[in-house]
Amino acid sequence: MRRSTQIIVSAALSLSLLAGCTAGDSASGDAVAAAGAGAAVPAAAVDSSTSGYGAVGTLDSGVVHTIDISFDEEDYAQLIDAYLSSGDKEWIEATVTIDGSTYEQAGIRLKGNSSLFSLSAASDAGSLPWLIKLDKYVDGQNHEGLTDLVVRSNNSTTALNEAVALELLELAGLASQDAIAVAFSIDGEDPVLRLVIEHPDNIWMAEEFDIDGALYKAESTGDYSYRGDDPDAYDEVFDQEAGKDNADLTPLMEFLDFINNSDDDAFVAELNEWLDIDAFATYLAMQDLINNQDDIDGRGNNSYLYYDTDTGEFTVVAWDHNLAFGVTPGTGGPGPQPGDTAVAPRGEGATPGELGDRPPGPGGLGERTAGPDGQGLEQGNVLVERFLANDTWAALVETKTAELRAELYESGVAEQILSDWSAVVAASGLVDTATIESEAEQIRATVRP
Repeated sequence: MRRSTQIIVSAALSLSLLAGCTAGDSASGDAVAAAGAGAAVPAAAVDSSTSGYGAVGTLDSGVVHTIDISFDEEDYAQLIDAYLSSGDKEWIEATVTIDGSTYEQAGIRLKGNSSLFSLSAASDAGSLPWLIKLDKYVDGQNHEGLTDLVVRSNNSTTALNEAVALELLELAGLASQDAIAVAFSIDGEDPVLRLVIEHPDNIWMAEEFDIDGALYKAESTGDYSYRGDDPDAYDEVFDQEAGKDNADLTPLMEFLDFINNSDDDAFVAELNEWLDIDAFATYLAMQDLINNQDDIDGRGNNSYLYYDTDTGEFTVVAWDHNLAFGVTPGTGGPGPQPGDTAVAPRGEGATPGELGDRPPGPGGLGERTAGPDGQGLEQGNVLVERFLANDTWAALVETKTAELRAELYESGVAEQILSDWSAVVAASGLVDTATIESEAEQIRATVRP
């Protein structure tokens, strides 16, 4: 069910713990090298009881875990060719070793959209985004109850921006994904640091909401437009990820019809029957607070929609935060920061059809500038635009923003989360101290009181 909005302040943990944790000369780095694909590496500098606010399954977020994947090279070549030729993300069999436990005939496939723009036959498999499904070919196969893992890609070296963003979303009372730091390798090669998170599926939906609901994933190739009542028209727009026994695409199509085609009076009067308004206002506030350029009206269409079969309400679920805290696509460097003249808070200076609240893309503020394959657009979102056009709801977003800034930033909670995650990354021994501190400072510029 939805997590509590209670703000938890973890015990103090100084960033001085980073000292001496450079790759190659730290005790933790030696431990990773020695463990390889073996047992999880203890983060000696980190009190795991205060580091992080959850775990992926039973995998503690205060520990650096290890995952090694091996597969047939011909199968891998076919997987790459299938994506390059048709965009299909085909499954292949793999052997997956998690913290020393090995699982044969697991399934893996590519997971991502814009992160695969530069994919080629020469791409390093260890750097690609993956979905691991332990029970794809062996019924019931799991690691301590865990079947699905998402190996994320990130334009930063540490992935601190996404790790911190996910915890802040959770503390704001939103459905989020728990994360762990992983020493990730292919065929036992030298490991690299990767962030691994929960996969929004039936198990995740049951934990965050209700097993009787339905979960739809918005694809980057689509938007929130209404395309009629033929489910086939949504093939490249939404995928149903969970709850297929509870509902089909009909509720989603009806919701899209309403937000696109209702007149203004009906939209204002009836939206609360279709949407969890409080959660959506919190979502909009948090996307601005974490300076995410890639939310539902940004470059991507990154979200899930949860449908409550009892109430008929939808909830917008945040997804894909590898561009949080101003990280820019393809560079890992800082993008526009809060306070820059190009960035205005949601609801201030933005009218329907404009994107006054979005950082400028390559083609200018709010222009539909296509990336590779026509994806990665600077685009608007009809739900955001119509929601913020209402003074009451726009004021609610402003109120939420002020409250959450005080609870998460001014309280020092966000800085503590950043400190905890920085220490975990340092304990991996896979990233040098200078890089950790540089990428942490980019986040700190936003979250410091």
